Amino acid sequence: MNTAWIYLILAGICEIGWAFGLKYSEGFTKLGVSIVTVVVMILSFVLLAQAMKHLPLGTAYAIWTGIGAAGTAILGIVFLNEPRDAIRIFCILLIIVGVIGLKVFSGAK
Repeated sequence: MNTAWIYLILAGICEIGWAFGLKYSEGFTKLGVSIVTVVVMILSFVLLAQAMKHLPLGTAYAIWTGIGAAGTAILGIVFLNEPRDAIRIFCILLIIVGVIGLKVFSGAK
């Protein structure tokens, strides 16, 4: 795995972080959490931009959002007691399979 893919995975992890930050900033009314959230947002975009230097736009963006969407949904289930019904889990798995498929069939090295 080359550096672009590492940047992309880290960007996706940062997306999960800022999504949680948005929840806990309570509409940007909590200053400390809001600052951390904005910093993680910026870091996520910077890492995505670095990854896009070497990866196709559609692949990079879809994987970035997929990591963020699936990761945030999973952590919401685990830590925020969000619904964990079978269809929701199945849909999250579809996102994960799509992300893996994009990586495997991207043609980028």
